[in-house]
Amino acid sequence: MLSRYLDAAGTAPGWLALAAAGVAVVAYCLGCFNGAVVVSRYILRNDVRSHGSGNAGLTNFYRVFGGPLTLVVILSDVVKAVLAVLFATFIAGHISPELVALAKYWAGTFCLLGHMYPCTFQFRGGKGILSGGAIAIMMGFDSGNPWSWCIPAVVWGGFILLAAATKYVSLGSCWAGFSFPFVTWFVYREPLILLLSVLVGGLILWKHRGNIVRLVKGTESKFSLHKKKPEPDAGEGGAQPEAAEEPPQPQAEETPAPSQEAEHAPGQAAGNEEETP
Repeated sequence: MLSRYLDAAGTAPGWLALAAAGVAVVAYCLGCFNGAVVVSRYILRNDVRSHGSGNAGLTNFYRVFGGPLTLVVILSDVVKAVLAVLFATFIAGHISPELVALAKYWAGTFCLLGHMYPCTFQFRGGKGILSGGAIAIMMGFDSGNPWSWCIPAVVWGGFILLAAATKYVSLGSCWAGFSFPFVTWFVYREPLILLLSVLVGGLILWKHRGNIVRLVKGTESKFSLHKKKPEPDAGEGGAQPEAAEEPPQPQAEETPAPSQEAEHAPGQAAGNEEETP
Protein backbone atom coordinates (compact mmCIF):
# COMPACT_ATOMS: atom_id res chain seq x y z
CA MET A 1 0.00 0.00 0.00
CA LEU A 2 2.75 2.44 0.94
CA SER A 3 4.94 1.71 -2.06
CA ARG A 4 2.51 3.42 -4.44
CA TYR A 5 2.58 6.64 -2.42
CA LEU A 6 6.35 6.48 -1.96
CA ASP A 7 6.83 6.15 -5.69
CA ALA A 8 4.42 9.01 -6.32
CA ALA A 9 6.19 11.25 -3.80
CA GLY A 10 9.54 10.89 -5.53
CA THR A 11 11.34 11.81 -2.32
CA ALA A 12 13.12 10.04 0.49
CA PRO A 13 10.85 8.12 2.90
CA GLY A 14 12.32 10.07 5.81
CA TRP A 15 11.22 13.41 4.38
CA LEU A 16 7.78 12.02 3.62
CA ALA A 17 7.46 10.73 7.18
CA LEU A 18 8.55 14.11 8.53
CA ALA A 19 5.93 15.88 6.41
CA ALA A 20 3.25 13.44 7.59
CA ALA A 21 4.24 13.99 11.23
CA GLY A 22 4.15 17.75 10.78
CA VAL A 23 0.67 17.62 9.26
CA ALA A 24 -0.51 15.36 12.09
CA VAL A 25 0.80 17.70 14.81
CA VAL A 26 -0.66 20.83 13.22
CA ALA A 27 -4.03 19.16 12.61
CA TYR A 28 -4.20 17.80 16.16
CA CYS A 29 -3.32 21.19 17.68
CA LEU A 30 -6.01 22.87 15.58
CA GLY A 31 -8.49 20.26 16.75
CA CYS A 32 -7.63 20.98 20.38
CA PHE A 33 -9.19 24.43 20.03
CA ASN A 34 -12.65 23.45 21.25
CA GLY A 35 -15.07 26.30 20.67
CA ALA A 36 -17.67 25.11 23.19
CA VAL A 37 -15.11 24.86 26.00
CA VAL A 38 -13.32 28.12 25.16
CA VAL A 39 -16.53 30.16 24.95
CA SER A 40 -18.12 28.64 28.05
CA ARG A 41 -15.01 28.75 30.26
CA TYR A 42 -13.40 32.02 29.26
CA ILE A 43 -16.36 34.12 28.11
CA LEU A 44 -19.33 32.80 30.06
CA ARG A 45 -17.18 31.61 32.99
CA ASN A 46 -19.25 28.44 33.20
CA ASP A 47 -17.81 25.23 31.74
CA VAL A 48 -20.32 23.55 29.44
CA ARG A 49 -18.96 20.16 30.49
CA SER A 50 -20.50 20.71 33.93
CA HIS A 51 -24.03 20.90 32.52
CA GLY A 52 -26.47 18.86 30.50
CA SER A 53 -24.93 15.77 28.94
CA GLY A 54 -21.43 16.90 29.94
CA ASN A 55 -20.34 16.90 26.30
CA ALA A 56 -18.18 19.73 24.96
CA GLY A 57 -20.06 19.99 21.71
CA LEU A 58 -22.46 22.22 19.81
CA THR A 59 -25.71 20.49 20.78
CA ASN A 60 -25.04 20.53 24.51
CA PHE A 61 -23.77 24.13 24.34
CA TYR A 62 -26.97 25.27 22.62
CA ARG A 63 -29.18 23.41 25.06
CA VAL A 64 -27.39 24.90 28.06
CA PHE A 65 -26.60 28.46 26.95
CA GLY A 66 -28.20 29.17 23.56
CA GLY A 67 -27.83 32.71 22.27
CA PRO A 68 -25.59 34.23 19.60
CA LEU A 69 -22.44 32.71 21.10
CA THR A 70 -23.58 29.41 19.59
CA LEU A 71 -22.53 30.85 16.22
CA VAL A 72 -19.02 31.36 17.61
CA VAL A 73 -18.87 27.68 18.54
CA ILE A 74 -20.05 26.65 15.08
CA LEU A 75 -17.54 28.93 13.38
CA SER A 76 -14.59 27.77 15.47
CA ASP A 77 -15.31 24.05 14.97
CA VAL A 78 -15.74 24.47 11.23
CA VAL A 79 -12.77 26.76 10.65
CA LYS A 80 -10.27 24.56 12.49
CA ALA A 81 -11.26 21.53 10.37
CA VAL A 82 -11.03 23.54 7.16
CA LEU A 83 -7.61 24.91 8.12
CA ALA A 84 -6.30 21.43 8.96
CA VAL A 85 -7.37 20.01 5.60
CA LEU A 86 -6.11 23.04 3.67
CA PHE A 87 -2.72 22.81 5.37
CA ALA A 88 -2.44 19.13 4.46
CA THR A 89 -3.49 19.89 0.88
CA PHE A 90 -0.82 22.59 0.64
CA ILE A 91 1.97 20.34 1.92
CA ALA A 92 0.94 17.31 -0.13
CA GLY A 93 0.44 19.40 -3.26
CA HIS A 94 4.06 20.51 -3.12
CA ILE A 95 5.22 16.90 -2.88
CA SER A 96 2.88 15.14 -5.32
CA PRO A 97 -0.75 15.71 -6.41
CA GLU A 98 -1.39 12.00 -5.93
CA LEU A 99 -0.89 12.41 -2.18
CA VAL A 100 -3.53 15.11 -1.73
CA ALA A 101 -6.53 12.84 -1.07
CA LEU A 102 -4.62 10.73 1.43
CA ALA A 103 -3.22 13.84 3.13
CA LYS A 104 -6.72 15.29 3.54
CA TYR A 105 -7.95 12.15 5.30
CA TRP A 106 -4.76 12.05 7.37
CA ALA A 107 -5.23 15.62 8.57
CA GLY A 108 -8.94 15.15 9.13
CA THR A 109 -8.31 12.14 11.34
CA PHE A 110 -5.88 13.98 13.61
CA CYS A 111 -8.02 17.12 13.72
CA LEU A 112 -10.91 14.96 14.91
CA LEU A 113 -8.70 13.31 17.52
CA GLY A 114 -7.74 16.76 18.81
CA HIS A 115 -11.38 17.80 19.00
CA MET A 116 -12.45 14.66 20.85
CA TYR A 117 -9.39 14.27 23.09
CA PRO A 118 -7.79 17.71 23.48
CA CYS A 119 -4.63 17.74 25.55
CA THR A 120 -5.43 21.36 26.46
CA PHE A 121 -8.70 20.41 28.24
CA GLN A 122 -7.86 17.21 30.11
CA PHE A 123 -8.68 15.12 27.00
CA ARG A 124 -12.39 15.88 27.47
CA GLY A 125 -13.67 17.16 24.16
CA GLY A 126 -16.70 16.94 21.91
CA LYS A 127 -18.14 14.16 19.80
CA GLY A 128 -16.79 15.56 16.55
CA ILE A 129 -19.91 15.71 14.45
CA LEU A 130 -19.57 19.37 13.42
CA SER A 131 -15.84 19.20 12.75
CA GLY A 132 -16.33 15.81 11.11
CA GLY A 133 -19.05 17.27 8.92
CA ALA A 134 -16.73 20.07 7.85
CA ILE A 135 -14.06 17.49 7.02
CA ALA A 136 -16.59 15.55 4.91
CA ILE A 137 -17.41 18.73 2.99
CA MET A 138 -13.71 19.34 2.33
CA MET A 139 -13.40 15.80 0.94
CA GLY A 140 -15.95 16.75 -1.69
CA PHE A 141 -13.53 19.19 -3.30
CA ASP A 142 -11.23 16.89 -5.26
CA SER A 143 -10.62 17.88 -8.85
CA GLY A 144 -8.93 14.56 -9.51
CA ASN A 145 -12.04 12.52 -8.68
CA PRO A 146 -15.42 13.34 -10.28
CA TRP A 147 -17.31 11.37 -7.61
CA SER A 148 -15.89 13.15 -4.58
CA TRP A 149 -19.09 15.21 -4.19
CA CYS A 150 -20.82 11.99 -3.10
CA ILE A 151 -19.03 12.09 0.27
CA PRO A 152 -20.65 15.26 1.68
CA ALA A 153 -23.90 14.47 -0.14
CA VAL A 154 -24.32 11.08 1.55
CA VAL A 155 -23.00 12.13 4.97
CA TRP A 156 -24.87 15.43 5.25
CA GLY A 157 -27.94 14.34 3.31
CA GLY A 158 -28.58 11.42 5.64
CA PHE A 159 -27.79 13.50 8.70
CA ILE A 160 -30.24 16.25 7.80
CA LEU A 161 -33.04 13.87 6.81
CA LEU A 162 -32.79 11.74 9.95
CA ALA A 163 -32.35 14.67 12.34
CA ALA A 164 -35.24 16.61 10.79
CA ALA A 165 -37.58 13.62 10.65
CA THR A 166 -36.93 12.25 14.14
CA LYS A 167 -35.59 15.31 16.05
CA TYR A 168 -32.75 13.05 17.23
CA VAL A 169 -29.47 14.77 16.34
CA SER A 170 -27.57 11.76 17.65
CA LEU A 171 -29.31 9.49 15.13
CA GLY A 172 -28.12 11.68 12.27
CA SER A 173 -24.63 11.75 13.81
CA CYS A 174 -24.54 7.96 13.94
CA TRP A 175 -25.53 7.84 10.29
CA ALA A 176 -22.66 10.19 9.44
CA GLY A 177 -20.12 8.02 11.26
CA PHE A 178 -21.52 4.78 9.83
CA SER A 179 -21.82 5.93 6.21
CA PHE A 180 -18.48 7.76 5.95
CA PRO A 181 -16.30 4.66 5.34
CA PHE A 182 -18.74 3.18 2.80
CA VAL A 183 -19.02 6.31 0.67
CA THR A 184 -15.24 6.79 0.92
CA TRP A 185 -14.64 3.29 -0.45
CA PHE A 186 -17.12 3.96 -3.26
CA VAL A 187 -15.23 7.11 -4.27
CA TYR A 188 -11.55 6.21 -3.83
CA ARG A 189 -11.05 2.43 -3.55
CA GLU A 190 -7.76 3.03 -1.75
CA PRO A 191 -6.96 0.80 1.26
CA LEU A 192 -5.10 3.49 3.25
CA ILE A 193 -7.83 6.06 2.68
CA LEU A 194 -10.44 3.47 3.63
CA LEU A 195 -8.51 2.68 6.82
CA LEU A 196 -8.49 6.35 7.85
CA SER A 197 -12.19 6.72 7.03
CA VAL A 198 -12.99 3.67 9.19
CA LEU A 199 -11.02 5.27 12.03
CA VAL A 200 -12.94 8.55 11.65
CA GLY A 201 -16.32 6.83 11.48
CA GLY A 202 -15.43 4.53 14.36
CA LEU A 203 -14.41 7.45 16.56
CA ILE A 204 -17.72 9.21 15.92
CA LEU A 205 -19.72 6.08 16.73
CA TRP A 206 -17.62 5.42 19.83
CA LYS A 207 -18.23 8.92 21.16
CA HIS A 208 -21.97 8.40 20.56
CA ARG A 209 -22.16 5.01 22.29
CA GLY A 210 -24.17 6.48 25.16
CA ASN A 211 -26.61 8.05 22.70
CA ILE A 212 -26.98 4.73 20.91
CA VAL A 213 -27.94 3.03 24.18
CA ARG A 214 -30.51 5.74 24.93
CA LEU A 215 -31.90 5.53 21.40
CA VAL A 216 -32.45 1.80 21.83
CA LYS A 217 -34.10 2.34 25.22
CA GLY A 218 -36.20 5.24 23.93
CA THR A 219 -34.83 7.70 26.47
CA GLU A 220 -32.78 9.91 24.16
CA SER A 221 -33.56 13.65 24.30
CA LYS A 222 -34.96 15.27 21.18
CA PHE A 223 -33.50 18.48 19.83
CA SER A 224 -35.53 21.67 19.99
CA LEU A 225 -34.78 25.18 18.79
CA HIS A 226 -36.41 26.51 21.94
CA LYS A 227 -33.96 26.46 24.81
CA LYS A 228 -35.42 25.55 28.16
CA LYS A 229 -35.46 28.47 30.57
CA PRO A 230 -33.50 27.70 33.71
CA GLU A 231 -35.36 27.75 36.99
CA PRO A 232 -34.82 30.97 38.97
CA ASP A 233 -32.00 30.73 41.43
CA ALA A 234 -32.26 32.70 44.65
CA GLY A 235 -28.52 33.23 44.72
CA GLU A 236 -28.34 34.82 41.27
CA GLY A 237 -30.96 37.52 41.36
CA GLY A 238 -33.84 35.19 40.73
CA ALA A 239 -37.15 35.49 42.42
CA GLN A 240 -37.04 34.44 46.02
CA PRO A 241 -39.31 31.50 46.71
CA GLU A 242 -42.15 32.45 49.00
CA ALA A 243 -42.17 30.72 52.31
CA ALA A 244 -45.11 28.44 52.81
CA GLU A 245 -47.62 30.02 55.13
CA GLU A 246 -48.25 28.00 58.23
CA PRO A 247 -51.90 27.34 58.90
CA PRO A 248 -53.20 29.45 61.79
CA GLN A 249 -53.14 27.61 65.04
CA PRO A 250 -56.52 27.48 66.74
CA GLN A 251 -56.45 29.59 69.85
CA ALA A 252 -58.09 28.31 72.99
CA GLU A 253 -61.08 30.41 73.98
CA GLU A 254 -60.60 32.15 77.25
CA THR A 255 -63.29 31.33 79.69
CA PRO A 256 -64.36 34.56 81.39
CA ALA A 257 -63.75 34.50 85.07
CA PRO A 258 -66.96 34.53 87.02
CA SER A 259 -67.62 37.82 88.75
CA GLN A 260 -67.77 38.04 92.44
CA GLU A 261 -71.44 38.95 92.22
CA ALA A 262 -72.15 35.79 90.25
CA GLU A 263 -70.22 33.72 92.74
CA HIS A 264 -71.87 35.14 95.78
CA ALA A 265 -75.31 36.04 94.42
CA PRO A 266 -76.36 33.87 91.50
CA GLY A 267 -79.98 34.68 92.06
CA GLN A 268 -79.34 38.41 91.77
CA ALA A 269 -77.81 37.96 88.27
CA ALA A 270 -80.92 36.16 87.14
CA GLY A 271 -83.04 38.93 88.53
CA ASN A 272 -81.07 41.56 86.65
CA GLU A 273 -81.65 39.72 83.36
CA GLU A 274 -85.38 39.81 83.92
CA GLU A 275 -85.28 43.57 84.48
CA THR A 276 -83.61 44.26 81.14
CA PRO A 277 -86.19 45.74 78.76
